[in-house]
Amino acid sequence: MKKIVTFGEILLRLSKGGSQRLFQGHGFQGHYGGSEANVAISLALLGNEVEYVTRLPDNTLGNAALMHLREFGLDTSHIVRGGERLGSYYFEAAAAMRNSNVVYDRNDSAFFTLHHGDIDWEPVFRQARLFHCSGITCAASRDALETTMDAVCLADRMGIELTCDINYRRNLWRYPGADAHRSLHALMQYSGFIFGDQNEWFVASGQPPIPFTALDGSYRFDLDAYARYFDGLHRQFPRCRRMVIGHRNQLSSQHHVVAGVMWAEGQIYTSRIYDVHPIVDQMGVGDAWVAGFIHARLKWPDDDQRCLDFSVSAAALKNTIAGDQNLVSEDEILANMQGDGSGRIQR
Repeated sequence: MKKIVTFGEILLRLSKGGSQRLFQGHGFQGHYGGSEANVAISLALLGNEVEYVTRLPDNTLGNAALMHLREFGLDTSHIVRGGERLGSYYFEAAAAMRNSNVVYDRNDSAFFTLHHGDIDWEPVFRQARLFHCSGITCAASRDALETTMDAVCLADRMGIELTCDINYRRNLWRYPGADAHRSLHALMQYSGFIFGDQNEWFVASGQPPIPFTALDGSYRFDLDAYARYFDGLHRQFPRCRRMVIGHRNQLSSQHHVVAGVMWAEGQIYTSRIYDVHPIVDQMGVGDAWVAGFIHARLKWPDDDQRCLDFSVSAAALKNTIAGDQNLVSEDEILANMQGDGSGRIQR
């Protein structure tokens, strides 16, 4: 069985309990996060063979992160050790009209100080069927960008399928000469599947978004507008066979409406609209979306509608899981697709 490979930085997330602000209280709750690690863990829980590649410090915190990855059965054999510290971020949850807030603490982390050439990609890809990466990794540093592009170009030459999450994070693109649009646009040229919300697609492509104003399941998508929109995207990314827009309308901090629209080789598909209330934790929803779609495409390659529905169901469920990672099974995702989300006890 060939494996899926993901590459990125695993982070320690620190947050306060309840709705406390970062400067309130005296204790922090810890979770591991990081987009590509979230995708890898979700894919492993869904039954896939997955390898995660990163750089970790050779100290107790690095070992703890490594143990977390291995707990879910990930192949960690090509993780590089070095650097002084594990990257982290502080998360303040939203409440009522107050927005959530993220403070990164990634400078000089083991991944931040990764050097171009530290990772030998050839042995990593020998048994690979798919390589997934994201714009977050490209934003970390010039060396991380160049390392990602090395991997993408080699995987492309080896005939390995490539998937990409645009994952634009404005506050991360800070190294000298950083150009999010140019770098993301180059990365996306190689990808057969690209995921992003419309703001991320706008950064990468320059195409203005189509507003998503759904309040409930009665909302109707303007398919003609999406046809024109995706035609423009396909001209920019001609090798991409499937493009997904992840939609989220935040009616309040605890009430979100979630849906997806996909272009697949000239056809447009729309998902069911999920009304998610209350939100337990919105971090990692996009990663759940991506993992769900990759898993579904490998399992049901000839059913694009089912693949979209499965991925949106996975994303909707992630809103109910504390922490960054989508700790749900394939059966739970399928049950949610069928409307079996009553919250009753399963005996």
